[in-house]
Amino acid sequence: MLFRIALYWLAALLISMHFLRAGNMIFASICVAMPFIFLCRRWYSLVLLQVLAYGAAATWLFTAWHLIEKRQALGQNWALAATILGVVAVLSLLAGLLLNSRVMRERYIK
Repeated sequence: MLFRIALYWLAALLISMHFLRAGNMIFASICVAMPFIFLCRRWYSLVLLQVLAYGAAATWLFTAWHLIEKRQALGQNWALAATILGVVAVLSLLAGLLLNSRVMRERYIK
């Protein structure tokens, strides 16, 4: 269970850095604070955390798509950037999916 929570923390920190780079301090702060919802041991906390992880994965894919379009238009190499953003999107998706495990449900759904 510790691995699942640590992976979620990593995904939350990565998406917060994305928003911080864009200059959005409010979303960056929210993303850093979201893993503290693990302290609330209710079923809806797991659902909220999963939705946020899936939203982070969608944000990474959306960003990758825009980056690819921009770099292709400029004639620049886009493969490495797309790969990195794709890996981060998969990490966020995996963080959300692992919260749906039996161990997490036993701890949070009562």
